[in-house]
Amino acid sequence: MKSRYDVVVVGGGPAGSCAARRAAESGASVLLLEKDREIGLPVRCAEGVTAADLAEFVKVKPAWIAASVNRARFFAPDGTVVESNPPGDKGYVLHRKLFDADLAAMAADAGAEVLTKARVSGLILDDGFVRGVQFEHLGRETAVSSAVVIGADGVESRVGRWAGLDTRTPPEDIASCVQMTLGGIKIDEDTAEFHFGEIVAPGGYAWVFPKGRSSANVGMGIPIRGCRIRKPIEWLKAFVERRYPNASVLTLVAGGVPLCPPPGDIVADGLMLAGDAAHQADPISGGGILYAMKAGGMAGETAALAARSGDASKKALSAYAKAWRNSTGKSLEQRYRFKQVLMSLTDDDVNKMAVTLLRIPPEERTAYQIFKAGLTKHPKLLIELAKCLF
Repeated sequence: MKSRYDVVVVGGGPAGSCAARRAAESGASVLLLEKDREIGLPVRCAEGVTAADLAEFVKVKPAWIAASVNRARFFAPDGTVVESNPPGDKGYVLHRKLFDADLAAMAADAGAEVLTKARVSGLILDDGFVRGVQFEHLGRETAVSSAVVIGADGVESRVGRWAGLDTRTPPEDIASCVQMTLGGIKIDEDTAEFHFGEIVAPGGYAWVFPKGRSSANVGMGIPIRGCRIRKPIEWLKAFVERRYPNASVLTLVAGGVPLCPPPGDIVADGLMLAGDAAHQADPISGGGILYAMKAGGMAGETAALAARSGDASKKALSAYAKAWRNSTGKSLEQRYRFKQVLMSLTDDDVNKMAVTLLRIPPEERTAYQIFKAGLTKHPKLLIELAKCLF
């Protein structure tokens, strides 16, 4: 390990590994630091992605795919079931451990140095300018300097705060998520399920993502109002007991997902944030893998350019923030406003929407058509949307 690199990346998830890979491919010397002993663990994710979008970033390996999903099944609070299977709208449920490990290996193959069990404890600051990081590795305190630091250290990110960025998430915009991988259950291997209702996951939803012939990721995300009634694990236990009473619990994970727009700044002098650290997740679904990969790649390319030019000022690094917002950030901000509308729906509203959607052929039930049907058939949604937008 050297004492100086062009780019230091903190966090070995999809955002960090893609940032390290892109920076290294762009000619930068890169050090990727991961606090856990093994990249890819622990898995705190439902592991679902859209197939076409994943293929934009990497050549998909069959070993990553736990299940291919060709249809979605939505359960309204009153039990009404709506299926959606538009042609070509395919998804994957990943083996995140293998997927994340391979992304880090790709970064290493591109020339990045990867170090696990490296817990970053602070930034090296020069009059407010980030010049590197301090970290502990195998009981030894170490410091390395860099032209740019990329913070990809997840929803509990400290890197941004150390640099003076306000990355706090309002409590009402955090979903508490808990998930079990269940075995010995009967499922449709090609179908993802989504369950709604106040007795299931108030203000949120539960999911069932297949992971083979008789196992699935079964979890839910619940905003703060639901957590005040019961702990998320209690909501999940109740759901599992009703739907899969004889299941074996193979894993149990929990965590938080930011369901809010990005903070005002995701760059500072010498520093950029990417992935959950920059709130780059879908405010409606909570999904963030593909957004993290995209943002990480953009940040890595910008970092390499900054190191090469000798200008890692906030102004120079803002090219990344601007490019992200123009390509994706604006869309996520709009989805956040849509989320506010969806959060206002009652069980009765959702039941009525389900009945409306049953009139649309399953192959035409795209996300756009679902939202359009909800707006046109239920004027209350138009009123609530207008409140959010204007």
